[in-house]
Amino acid sequence: MMLRTLRAVSGVKPILRKSQASCYKKATAQIASQASIDGTSAPLTALTEDELVLKNMVAKLANEKIAPFVKKMDQEGKFDPGVLEALFENGLMGIEIEPEYGGSGLSFMSSIIVVEELSKIDPALAVYVDIQNTLINALIRKIGTPEQKSHYLPLLAQKAGGSFCLSEPQSGSDAFAMKTVAIKDGSDYVINGTKMWISNSDVAGVFLVMANANPSAGYRGITCFIVDRDTPGLSVGKKESKLGMRASGTCMVHFDNVRVPESNILGEFGHGYKYAAGFLNEGRIGIGAQMVGLSQGCFDATIPYTLERKQFGHSVFSFQGMQHQIAQVATQIECARLLVYNAARLQEMGSDFVKQAAMAKYYAADVAQLTTSRCIDWMGGVGFTTDFPQEKFYRDCKVGTIYEGTSNIQLNTIAKYIHNEYAQ
Repeated sequence: MMLRTLRAVSGVKPILRKSQASCYKKATAQIASQASIDGTSAPLTALTEDELVLKNMVAKLANEKIAPFVKKMDQEGKFDPGVLEALFENGLMGIEIEPEYGGSGLSFMSSIIVVEELSKIDPALAVYVDIQNTLINALIRKIGTPEQKSHYLPLLAQKAGGSFCLSEPQSGSDAFAMKTVAIKDGSDYVINGTKMWISNSDVAGVFLVMANANPSAGYRGITCFIVDRDTPGLSVGKKESKLGMRASGTCMVHFDNVRVPESNILGEFGHGYKYAAGFLNEGRIGIGAQMVGLSQGCFDATIPYTLERKQFGHSVFSFQGMQHQIAQVATQIECARLLVYNAARLQEMGSDFVKQAAMAKYYAADVAQLTTSRCIDWMGGVGFTTDFPQEKFYRDCKVGTIYEGTSNIQLNTIAKYIHNEYAQ
């Protein structure tokens, strides 16, 4: 679906849809081939032919079909319906979902590439795609029953967004201190509680809800439930008025005697805490990609101005002090990209990637803050206005150190792995 419909947008010859396994097989084969030729491993930034075509097509889609709506969506605090429709039409909401369920059947790295490219134009829209692919779709694909996959994956690939309901008013970083409960009643569970800071909840059709179905067991009672938006008792509160990512809806979600059948338990009873911790690690690679794309997009929008703007008879770029700052930022963006790509490749290989995912998100979020701030400085007074995109990138990047695990939580994770490596 994605490559067929993107051809109409980009004019680029499409590649054949493949399963995730065959995509990875081709990627490793190409890397092995390169290594056999020159005796070295391929660079992390060396994309396979399929990945490169995907990258170029998404970039063209973003520039031609999304960019014209970015400012309007930011000002109105909501996504344009036509833009969301384009995401589904081009298969970007079901990147790794298998073709038999209506998805594109591509790889995890493909999801990371898509998020990075979209973030160069609109990070708010990119997080909608990121959460859908790295959390919602991934959970159902990997731990869902055949019936759940058959029902929900086509829906998610073709027309419904999803939301991941974990945080609550009193449980942020301490996510497992949640108060939302699910009480067994016959063959159903009745959910009561409130979730907070739930991204995409304003437009989501499917919610993955973490609730404690056995409070006496503590966090080991946390269970994941699939809840449809139209389920009686589920209501979505008003959107938060945020500093950045304004088009991406963030709301409270209330559950007032929400009744769901036992068959809507996703995965094993009492394993919700494992799923939340495990799959958020993949999501953190996606946020890292978002921050890298955001940084690159802001950088790309700024450097041409420094080349054109003249002061004291010379371009702003020509001054050595400016060149050093620009070179430093370019280097740090590249370092962040390497961390993100390395974590993504490790995930695809089935290797432990938790420390690398934490490093990628932590560093990419810091780089985004530095990059956007410097870009505004380089733009001068006009960078402080809403006539140019730098101020939006600046506002959008701040949440990178907060959501899907704060920077301090990432540092805790990194330190834990370092301790275990050296304490053995």
